[in-house]
Amino acid sequence: MRPPPGASPIRAEWLMAFDVDRLLRLWTDPLPDDDAAAAAAFRELYTDPVTVNGAELTAADLVARARALQGVFEAAEREVLDVVEADGKVALAFRMGGRQVGTLNTAAGPLPPTGQRLNLRVIDVLTLTGDRISGIVMVADELGALASVGAVRLPPA
Repeated sequence: MRPPPGASPIRAEWLMAFDVDRLLRLWTDPLPDDDAAAAAAFRELYTDPVTVNGAELTAADLVARARALQGVFEAAEREVLDVVEADGKVALAFRMGGRQVGTLNTAAGPLPPTGQRLNLRVIDVLTLTGDRISGIVMVADELGALASVGAVRLPPA
């Protein structure tokens, strides 16, 4: 799919069949208060369960993760950096961030709210089965985010 004449800027959903914007909204926009309705929203885009970095997660697990992430940023922002789609896979590079008002869980441990602007750069490689995500390999630049708010630093030489 190509952008309509005169449209700018080029958006990822004009270039591919997979709706990247819908996927990211699921993680940044408020979910329905009802857990069953929120899980149903995830099942529209994900198989249940879905494999994430080798671990099987249910729709309920994804809802819990999304609710936790939505509590991290005040007025969360998202920016698609690049998208490639081929042979049942979608590689998505994006940035998510905002003012950090909630705890961010990282591989290094939880980062309590800093009140500072925090950006996460993420690359997801999505495996599609039919029109739904059945597998994800996800890498996030948590170290860069932690360093940007002074939560980590190199020891003196």
